[in-house]
Amino acid sequence: MKHFSVLDLAPVNAGDQPANAFRNSLDLARHAESWGYQRYWLAEHHNMPGIASAATAVVIGHIAGGTERIRVGAGGVMLPNHSPLVIAEQFGTLESLYPGRIDLGLGRAPGSDMMTARALRRDASNHAERFPQDVQELQVLFGSVQSGQHIQAVPGGGLNVPLWILGSSLFGAQLAAALGLPFAFASHFAPEALLQALEVYRANFKPSDTLAEPYVMVGVSFFAADELEEAERLFTSLQIQFTNLFRGAPGKLQPPVESMEGYWSPAERAGVERALHYSVVGDREMAAQQLARFVDLTQADEVMLASQIFEHGARLRSYEIGAEIGTELVARA
Repeated sequence: MKHFSVLDLAPVNAGDQPANAFRNSLDLARHAESWGYQRYWLAEHHNMPGIASAATAVVIGHIAGGTERIRVGAGGVMLPNHSPLVIAEQFGTLESLYPGRIDLGLGRAPGSDMMTARALRRDASNHAERFPQDVQELQVLFGSVQSGQHIQAVPGGGLNVPLWILGSSLFGAQLAAALGLPFAFASHFAPEALLQALEVYRANFKPSDTLAEPYVMVGVSFFAADELEEAERLFTSLQIQFTNLFRGAPGKLQPPVESMEGYWSPAERAGVERALHYSVVGDREMAAQQLARFVDLTQADEVMLASQIFEHGARLRSYEIGAEIGTELVARA
C-alpha cells in the first residue's frame, strides 16, 4: 500500500442544509491534509437530498481553494451526464487554478435514477456504449493541441489532468486496463465483483504514456472510534441510509441509533450487509486489523476511506484514526 485517501459524499444531515455540509467538508479536508492523506475526492450524485456534491467541479474548487497540498478530485464525474468538452473545460480550469493537485475519476453510471438522468438533458439510452469513446475524447482534449485541431478545451489542452476509471464491475476494469489508466473500485458499496475485477485489470493491463504498471485503488466504509460500541453506533447512520435507499426513499443522513432492531426487515438487513460487506467498524485496534486484512486481500496500491458519520466531531476522529492506521500500513509496505 502506497497511499490512503478520503472519499467525501458531502453528507447533508437531517435538519441541516447543504451550506453546512460544504463547511464541514472543507474542515475535514484541512484536517485530512494535516494528517497526511494523499487525495480528497468528491462524488457526483443528483436528486439526492443527503448528498451535496452534485456540482462536483464547483465543490472541488471550494476544497482545493481552502487547502494547500492535498490532491483534490472527482470520485467521480458521471461522464454520461456531460459532454467531454464541458468536463475538459471545467477540470482544465481547476488544474490551471490549482496546478498539480487535480484528479478526474470517471464513471459510466448516471449517479441518479433514470428520470433524473433524463432531467440532466442527455440521452440516457446508450450512455454505457458511449463511455469508452467519451473517455478517449477527454484524453485528446487534455493532450497537446495539434495543428489544425478545431475543437479545443480552453483551458484544458496540454494540461494532461490525470484520469482514473471508476468501476463496480468488470467493464471498468477492462476499460482501465485497455487504456493503461489507474483503476478505482467502488467496493465500499458494491463488493461483489471486487476481486475478479482487480484480477481482470491486472492481467490485461497495457502500459501507456500515463502509467507503466497497474495501479489499484479500493474503497472501504470506515467507522472508527475510541470505543467499539461508539463505532458500531456511528455505523447505524450508514445502515439507515442504505435501508432507505433500498426502500426507494433516499433522504438526508440520519442520526445514529443504539440498535437497528425494529428498523429494518430481515431481507433489508441482508441486502444492506451485502452492500456494506467491506466496512471497517471498531476501535483503533480492531480497525487496524480489519483494514490490514482488506489491504492484504486486495493488494491495493491505495485505499480510500468513506465515513458517512452524522456527528462532525466523530467523523473527524474516525478519519484521524484512519490516518494513523494508514501511515502504519504504508510504512509496513
